[in-house]
Amino acid sequence: MRGRKRTFKHLTKNDRLRIERWLRLGLKPREIADRLRVHISTVYRELGRGQYERLNGETWEMETAYSPDIAEAKYQAHLREKGPDLKIGNDHELARYIEETILERECSPAAALGYALIEGRTFKTSISVATIYYYIKKGLFLHITQEALPRHGKRKQGYKKVKTHKDQARASAGESIENRPDEVIERKTFGHWEMDTVYSRKSTTTKALLVLTERKTRQEIIVLIPNRKAETIVKALDALERKFGAVNFRKIFKSITVDNGSEFSAVENLERSAVNKTIPRTKVYFCHPYSSWERGSNENVNGMIRRKHPKGTDFSKVSAAEIAKTQAWINNYPRKILGYKSSEMAFRECMRELGIAA
Repeated sequence: MRGRKRTFKHLTKNDRLRIERWLRLGLKPREIADRLRVHISTVYRELGRGQYERLNGETWEMETAYSPDIAEAKYQAHLREKGPDLKIGNDHELARYIEETILERECSPAAALGYALIEGRTFKTSISVATIYYYIKKGLFLHITQEALPRHGKRKQGYKKVKTHKDQARASAGESIENRPDEVIERKTFGHWEMDTVYSRKSTTTKALLVLTERKTRQEIIVLIPNRKAETIVKALDALERKFGAVNFRKIFKSITVDNGSEFSAVENLERSAVNKTIPRTKVYFCHPYSSWERGSNENVNGMIRRKHPKGTDFSKVSAAEIAKTQAWINNYPRKILGYKSSEMAFRECMRELGIAA
């Protein structure tokens, strides 16, 4: 019997009943351990768990005995106090990676797992995004609280879609979003962008950010601009056209969807090439009034920008280098919707397909 391999395991209620019967037959702890095929320390712990004092009816003396019912009750109570086993268990490397990534890269649990995937990291334990959120909510991480998470762990609220009519007001001379081709709506074709400005209503400065979001890849272009005047927006697009080249610009910026802000009112100049004013460089579409959900990608990224530059930021005190750093952080952020690729990776793939060096 002693040649059998002994293991550590959790005893069942039936095991406890068998222990009680074997004790009455006079078996010793080691013999019981052999029969259960467990380590002898498991039996000793079990005997201590079910131990109680009783009066011997023959000798009228108190004696120590074992009760399977007492042992089972204590075991179940211990399980309730302990709670469910943590999937992350003793995988301290995974726990440390999740904490450091969320804190240092200012990202969500989903993005933290995305970074691990991109970097080719492997751990002993696999864990879901929902489980990480649960552990954080329960305070099981040493250094992460819900306050450290984007939106403080709250779920993103959906947009309220506003019922619109075809004759609703929009920027003068602008073409309605209703006329956009299906390929723009489906996000399957590269080269369709959304454009918006981010600024501070609390600050006296006129400086702001011009933000462009490519709908398929979610790639960001963020430009620090001196003001939100229509001619300034045109100059910013002119600069981008010169950067990419007129021919490539038309391939990369097939359309741009904007809201009804006055900064986008110079439609003809936005659409017309600065290099060759006789040809168009892009097509501009205008959303319905009060319908930010029609530029959902833009709005989502604006929220990410606010994590680096909160509302009330004085952009006259923010350098172009800082904005470039924010842009790089957003573009290298793993996206669940892209299979945890970053928008930068997806953008470069699309550029290569066009034969353009990114």
